Parts: sequence; structure tokens; C-alpha cells
Amino acid sequence: MITETDSLAGKMLIAMPEMSDPRFAQSVVYMCAHAEDGGMGLIVNKPQTDIRFSDLLEQLGIDCMPGVRDIRVHFGGPVDNARGFVLHTSDYRSEAGTLQVDDHIGMTATLDVLEDIGRGQGPKTSMLALGYAGWAPGQLESEIAQNGWLIGDPRDDIVFGRANEHKWMAAMKAMGIDPLLLSSTAGRA
Repeated sequence: MITETDSLAGKMLIAMPEMSDPRFAQSVVYMCAHAEDGGMGLIVNKPQTDIRFSDLLEQLGIDCMPGVRDIRVHFGGPVDNARGFVLHTSDYRSEAGTLQVDDHIGMTATLDVLEDIGRGQGPKTSMLALGYAGWAPGQLESEIAQNGWLIGDPRDDIVFGRANEHKWMAAMKAMGIDPLLLSSTAGRA
């Protein structure tokens, strides 16, 4: 059981098969922050189908060098969906502010990370999310207790990989779980 002193920052939340909120159905969320005052994470397996990274840079007036990789833009969650968040490897740190989530992953939500990526000087590995998933104090713990989420350790192929349609199943399998065998009933022993 998760207590208020346990932090889920740096963990993955994997939606249970019966997740009733369609915005989170079969979602994999990388948790960027979690404390007494709530939690914040980014959905890493739901790409935006109508927004390209290069178009976003152009819209923001950011020059992009030829040959710079076109990062897939994701739906990060239903909160503040006009704001961008770059989840990236720890080889990059912004002067304006990077939240170092763990030894391997950081999150930057300032414009300079997009400028650096456009110049080919950004992080080695990254993904961009518009919006985020947020929880009020005690809300996430309640959802976990009600059997809404599984908690797993992150893997680069799940957090940063391009095969979004396979990430949920890969996260389940990484935990040794077959989703077809899961019960929607939570219990206490």
C-alpha cells in the first residue's frame, strides 16, 4: 500500500484494463513528481496525431537545423494541454530549470529546451508532451487503492520508444503480468 511518505516520482503508472476514464485507458504515465501535495506525470504512449514537432517549432518561431530529428508530440494528460513538457535523459540540463526526476531522467518545461533541440544541442533522448496528468493530495493513492493503477519501474524503450501502440502491453509484461488474467477487484489480506 502506498502511504503519503512514499514517492512515486521516477516510477511508471500502468492503467488497469478496467480504467473507466477514457483519457487514461491503456495509459502508461511516467511520474515526474509525487508528494503530500499531489502528483504530476506525463502519459508516454498517446501520440498527438495532428501536431508535428517541426510545425510546433515553426509556430513558436524557433529555427530548426536541417536534419534535426522530428520528435513525436504526445498527449501528456488533460491538465494545461497548451503547455509543453520535455521528458529527457539526464545528459541535458536547462539553465532556466530542469526537474531532475531520478539519476537517468529529467523534465524541462521551458522554451530553451525546444530551442536547443532545434539547434541539435538538446538531450540525446527525449519526448515532448502537451499537457500533463495531475492528482490532488491523496487522489492518486485512492486510485491505486481502488485498483486503478499498477506501479512499475521505467524502461527507456517504454518511456522514450516510438512504438506507442505496444507500450502498455510492454509495461505489463515487464512486470510479469498478463492483462487478461487481472481482476478488477481490489482486496486486502
